[in-house]
Amino acid sequence: MRSRHKEAPSIIDLFSGAGGLSLGAARAGFSVRAAVETDKKAIETHVKNFPETIHLDKDISLLSGKNLLECSNLKAGELDGLIGGPPCQGFSHMGHNNVNDIRNDLFIHFFRLVSEVKPKFFLAENVPGLLNARYDKIRENALTYIQNDYIYLKPFKAVASDFGAPTTRTRYFFIGFSSNCLNTLNEEDFSSLTCPEEDKTTVGRALAGLPSEIDPQWQDEDSGWRKLEKPYRKKGFFEERLYGFIPENVGMKIALERLHQKHEVSGCLGTKHTYNVEQRYAALSPREVDHVTKSMRLDLQGFCPTLRAGTGPDKGSYQAVRPIHPTMPRVITPREAARLQGFPDWFVFHKTKWHSFRQIGNSVSPLVAEKIMNLILDKLLA
Repeated sequence: MRSRHKEAPSIIDLFSGAGGLSLGAARAGFSVRAAVETDKKAIETHVKNFPETIHLDKDISLLSGKNLLECSNLKAGELDGLIGGPPCQGFSHMGHNNVNDIRNDLFIHFFRLVSEVKPKFFLAENVPGLLNARYDKIRENALTYIQNDYIYLKPFKAVASDFGAPTTRTRYFFIGFSSNCLNTLNEEDFSSLTCPEEDKTTVGRALAGLPSEIDPQWQDEDSGWRKLEKPYRKKGFFEERLYGFIPENVGMKIALERLHQKHEVSGCLGTKHTYNVEQRYAALSPREVDHVTKSMRLDLQGFCPTLRAGTGPDKGSYQAVRPIHPTMPRVITPREAARLQGFPDWFVFHKTKWHSFRQIGNSVSPLVAEKIMNLILDKLLA
């Protein structure tokens, strides 16, 4: 990981959420100058983990490129990259595939802002559903903003488990760059980022060391702080990033201290199940789905399926179905979900289970983001 310093190439993270893309970019060596997010709970989490970043609670559709740069304390020509994951609910196969979802326009506004701030490169992340023919017009409208100024790559498919994360979450990355600022980058370059089969991270490897006995009464933030069951060992791509690879000025001080001095992690929150539910969960085999709750039991030797986010207050505040722990008769905790998404143990989320799972489920795996952003920075500095 390159050290982060004041000369580090600068990026702005639009639709930043809790900060999966931001963390990957910071670990690659970028300076996260600003993060834009309208979800107040998500931006609170981003503030905790990126205390030196400028945080903007602004509607992207109402924001001009000039305003964005001014609010980020940047002048024209100083921004290296504009990155972000525009809301995907309207495009998602798990959603309603609604071509008229007003959130779909935010994908277009991302590219509008690219054309106005003129960064050296851009990266937008979204679900595979966006490539459906029904959204051709949306993609075409978005790309008209950058067609004359950027070399635009074919959308790149990334399955998180191929990048060292313990989940099969699949997303597409839309990447473009100015030929004047970036050495030649092509689709084939990304194939070198995937890890060999023996280095992939299974569920069992990902959850190792976390407390497996979770008291259902652990419902508040304080009781969610728990000691790791065994001292961690720094080995392998996943483990090294689980406890280390901390960029300068990133991370919440108390979380870093509790992890490295006391081996404590946050988010070990319990869920109250009835006796009958626990009995059903205990009887499930790996990858078997409970017929009532539709929760799937995780396989220690396999990967976690895509973690779902649930809905916000504007859509009824529904909690997403959560996977069942591979050895215990309960659903996973927020900290276990964070591990399965590829977040380090020092990264903190909201104090409640609902918002924690929403933030984790909506995030880009920082392991995937780091590898992609590393490649881009290598080309940028070459």
